[in-house]
Amino acid sequence: MNFIINYVKKYKFRAILAPLFKMLEAIFELLVPLVMAAIINKGIGNSDTHYILRMSGVLLFLAVVGLVFSITAQYFSAYVAVYSAAEIRRDLFEKILSLSQGMKEKVGEDVLTTRITSDINQIQNGINMVLRLFLRSPFIVAGATIMAFIVDVKSSLIFLAVVALLSIIVFLIMKYTLPRYKQIAAKLEKVLKTTSENLEGVRVLRAFSQTDAERNRFGQITSDLTTMQISTGKIAALLNPVTYVVVNLGTVGLIYLAARRVDAGFILRGDVVAIVNYMGQILIELIKLANLIVLLIKVFPSADRVKELMDMKSDEREHILDGQEAGNNEVSKALESKKSGRISLKNVSFSYNGTEDYDIENISLEIPAGSTIGIIGGTGSGKSTLLKLLNHTYDATRGSVEIDGINVKALSDKKLARLFGIVPQKASLFSGTIRTNLTMAENKVKNEDIKTALNISQAIDFVEAKDGGLDAIVTGRGNNFSGGQKQRLTIARALVNKPSILMMDDSTSALDLSTEAKLKKELAHLSWKPTIVIVSQRASSVKDADQILVLDDGKCVGLGSHDKLLESCETYQEIYYCQYPREEATLE
Repeated sequence: MNFIINYVKKYKFRAILAPLFKMLEAIFELLVPLVMAAIINKGIGNSDTHYILRMSGVLLFLAVVGLVFSITAQYFSAYVAVYSAAEIRRDLFEKILSLSQGMKEKVGEDVLTTRITSDINQIQNGINMVLRLFLRSPFIVAGATIMAFIVDVKSSLIFLAVVALLSIIVFLIMKYTLPRYKQIAAKLEKVLKTTSENLEGVRVLRAFSQTDAERNRFGQITSDLTTMQISTGKIAALLNPVTYVVVNLGTVGLIYLAARRVDAGFILRGDVVAIVNYMGQILIELIKLANLIVLLIKVFPSADRVKELMDMKSDEREHILDGQEAGNNEVSKALESKKSGRISLKNVSFSYNGTEDYDIENISLEIPAGSTIGIIGGTGSGKSTLLKLLNHTYDATRGSVEIDGINVKALSDKKLARLFGIVPQKASLFSGTIRTNLTMAENKVKNEDIKTALNISQAIDFVEAKDGGLDAIVTGRGNNFSGGQKQRLTIARALVNKPSILMMDDSTSALDLSTEAKLKKELAHLSWKPTIVIVSQRASSVKDADQILVLDDGKCVGLGSHDKLLESCETYQEIYYCQYPREEATLE
């Protein structure tokens, strides 16, 4: 709760005004039954038309002023709720962006999406309703009871019995539903996770005819959620009818008792109407209060989940920046001269789950600055994982990864971002323009440098053909570009900042052989001579590299030139001759 209060405090003036105006509205509402009683007792009882009209004017005045106060309170409460939720959402978004890749994978994309959307929406609704009702409803209930006692003490004793009974009913229902709402939230996240998995892997499911199995699994998960929601809803749904029954029975008892007191001459007929009106006010406000409690039951778990994510450690990696200033200064100088890029792997092993079952095992490798290395292997051999160790996306479980003799753990992410130009396995573009997508590393880039990168990546032709050229619109995820175009744009984005180390993770899979050959030729003649690391399942993509690392099940099974590996490495031979029949390979 303190987590939400800290955000609301930023708008404390409006947060105070909202319930204050609601209280003022409540005061005017409590005066209405007294005016009605006066009209009946004095105006109608004495056939005084002038009095009736005058008091009707008072009623109209109370209604108008109450409406103004209500609208003002609604505005302030909505303002505080919307802006507080916006700040929470902004801070949470910044937190998500600060999470390392490992932490994001550990938490899950579906969980992050739920936190920043539905959970914060629940918090926003909760803030709005609390400011509007949390003080007003109890005030109306207490005020109506007091006003009823002012009208007639004996008749109003029924109020105490009704309020006590309703409080017990609300408590019992809330006690049952509170833990179940938390379980419902957990089951809903499971549904979202399953939906996300199925949407992402829909092609795989169809390819292996698993759509029926996934449909059944999804049906079972949603059935569990539905069953719990229905059972909880049935109990929660008892609140309104039980409340109405209790209040109406109380009203019947109240009218019976008040009628007898009217006959005895203790109170007037208008007083009975006033007391009944106060009973109706209590009914309405108790229902509102009960619904507010139901909403808060949903808000508290949402707030806890958001707070848990905000308090989460951003990075599971190790950093040894302290005591490494000398090394960082050396790297900084190398960065400025663009001469850095020597990579050393020393007995590197890595496990995703932290066990002795390594996904990468005992890799030792020296990559000279300015050279090109190809990494090849079957699916799941650890190629992409090795790249993520090089740029410190993950920490090596054992061994060390060094750049120009400096452990990557001693380099900040900002320095690593300047060192590396990364072309991911899955081409990623963002909504905006071609220019904004290409200048993510450095906003102030000359058009000449952008066009040079586009020329190298073989993207200049289709970019210039687009309406607007560099300022052509890119839709979400680059859906208005083909797979090959997206890959070439991501390559250009990595080249714009002239990185010291260029990492290409199977980034030419959507290119035809002719375009790939032109790209390789351009990369071989880059003016700043970066170290190039190419991951691919195509032998054609890596065979011209200075050295080729062959991986199999996370282990190095071959290292050398193309010709050397064709002679000595069985895994490389298998990959190469699978793609090039021996006759064609001989011709080459």
